[in-house]
Amino acid sequence: MTVRIASYNLHKCVGSDGSRDPARSLAVINALGADVVALQETDLRMGARPAALTTRMIEEDSDFQRPEPLPRTGPDSLGWHGQTVLLRRGFRLLHSEAMTLPGLEPRGALALRIAAPGAAPFTLIAGHLGLRRMDRRAQWTRIAQVLGDAAPDPAMAIGDFNEWRAKHGFEALTGFDIHAPGPSFPARAPLGRLDRLVTCARVRVVRMGVFDSALARRASDHLPIWADVTGLLR
Repeated sequence: MTVRIASYNLHKCVGSDGSRDPARSLAVINALGADVVALQETDLRMGARPAALTTRMIEEDSDFQRPEPLPRTGPDSLGWHGQTVLLRRGFRLLHSEAMTLPGLEPRGALALRIAAPGAAPFTLIAGHLGLRRMDRRAQWTRIAQVLGDAAPDPAMAIGDFNEWRAKHGFEALTGFDIHAPGPSFPARAPLGRLDRLVTCARVRVVRMGVFDSALARRASDHLPIWADVTGLLR
C-alpha cells in the first residue's frame, strides 16, 4: 500500500504576485493527488488569527476534510500556530495533540495519529520550525521524542523546517531518515530545500518530488512537496 503525504506553506494564500487568492491555493492542493496534506501559514497573522483558507471552501471545493477535533489558535483559525492537516475522505483522525515548541518566537506543531484505509495507524507530526538554528535544534529534540514514542507504529514528520543546510541542525534525528525532495523556496526561482520529510526505519519513501507548475509558482512563496510512502500495512 502506498500513501501520498504532502506539505505546503500557503503563505496566508498570498502569492508571489502579491495577491491573496484562497481559491488558487486550494487548486494547487487539489492538484497534488495526495492523501494527507500538512499546511503551514493557513491563518492571518494579526488579531484573532482568522483563517486565510476557510473550512467551508475545503469542504465544498476539494476531496479533503479538516478532521475534528484538531487544535486551533483561535475560534476562526484553520490551524494551530498557522498549521493544519487535511485528510482525503476515507482517512480518519484517531488522536491529535497540539505541541508548543521551544524557541525565541512562538512555534507549534501538530502530532496526529491517522488511520489509512486497510493500513496500520501511523503518527504524523506537521511542523513549521523556527528561523534560528539553535531553536530548531531544541524543536527537533522535542519532535524526535514524540516520533520515538510512536514505535512500533510507523512515524513521520513533514513541513517547512526552515533549514538551508543538508545536515546541520538535524542532530537529534539519529535513527531517522531525512528526505529533501528538491528546492521549494522561493517559488518563482527555487533554491532552498526548506520543506522536507522525516521517516522512521519502518517507512520507505518510494517516490518524492516538488510540485512545480505555473500556478504553484504564483500561488505562494513556497512550492509544495510530496512523497509516496510504504510500510504502513498491518
